Amino acid sequence: MILGGFPEQIWRSRPKRAAFLLLAFLVLATVVPAPPAPAPAGPATAMLRFVPVPLDAGDPSRRRLGALLYLGGWELSSDSPRFGGISALHVEGGEAIALSDAGTLFRFALPAGRGAERVRIVPLPEGPGPATRKSNRDTEAMVIGAASLWVGFERHNMIWRYRRADLAATASARPEPMRRWRANSGPEAMVRLADGRFLVLGEGLNDRHATSDAVLFDGDPALAGTPAFPLRYRRVPGYRATDADVLPDGRLLILNRRFAWLEGWSAVVTIAETRGLRAGGTIAGREVAALGQPVSVDNMEGLSVTVEHGRTIVWIASDDNFFPLQRTLLLKFALTP
Repeated sequence: MILGGFPEQIWRSRPKRAAFLLLAFLVLATVVPAPPAPAPAGPATAMLRFVPVPLDAGDPSRRRLGALLYLGGWELSSDSPRFGGISALHVEGGEAIALSDAGTLFRFALPAGRGAERVRIVPLPEGPGPATRKSNRDTEAMVIGAASLWVGFERHNMIWRYRRADLAATASARPEPMRRWRANSGPEAMVRLADGRFLVLGEGLNDRHATSDAVLFDGDPALAGTPAFPLRYRRVPGYRATDADVLPDGRLLILNRRFAWLEGWSAVVTIAETRGLRAGGTIAGREVAALGQPVSVDNMEGLSVTVEHGRTIVWIASDDNFFPLQRTLLLKFALTP
């Protein structure tokens, strides 16, 4: 878990107060916040509040970040302490399905402005071990299909498949190419390509390596016998991939995230080709947009691609780490040429 960024409004305060608050924040941030209480066995319903946020509070008219055109954004909060920690995102049919890194699914209607909606909170009923241990529900990657959903468990380097209708587990595997991945740098992003193959990107270590591990599956990664081939993902320098999705033309859209003490949170969105992927190959993305101060940004971990009226829409969500100095953001962009 990476601790929270320093709120941008504090930088606009008077220097002495800003210095004091920065010192206090650094002290607080040395203590890892306690994980949320284990989720109850069954689903629940809570209220979810949406507060619109500008792309850039200092320039409310700003709309463009590279190839991304800002269509709107919201800060999300709930009366349930179980809401937060979003690590993967899927948008379809006017709804968002988000997966937290505590093994919980959130389902809610997409916001249209300021207001509140009900959010359905459903913990995954099964996983690699007892749900009472956070490490057994550290879910970071998700793919949703018509009848099934696939979930990547980071600390166990496993892929589980669930029936979408009732979340009953139907298959699970610990693929051979992923078994030696470090416990806290496992499957972070997962996509299903147009030809039915699955691609999994590992988070990798927070180091200066130029590449991270990736695996290409010839079919269902939750089946132990599925052929799988190791690949490399060429990092954006200083960043690590946190989510990905497939664009309508078959290319890969990848969300990359970084935290630096002097800069706070930032993210880079890249596009990579999927044609010609083969064992031992390298996935290399081309930067199309960067999110950093002073724009609305936090620990960006969720990405989903949809199509509206012929336009490619990009949704990006942040993981607040259940930490009070961070925010859950949901941002909406149009991908332009």
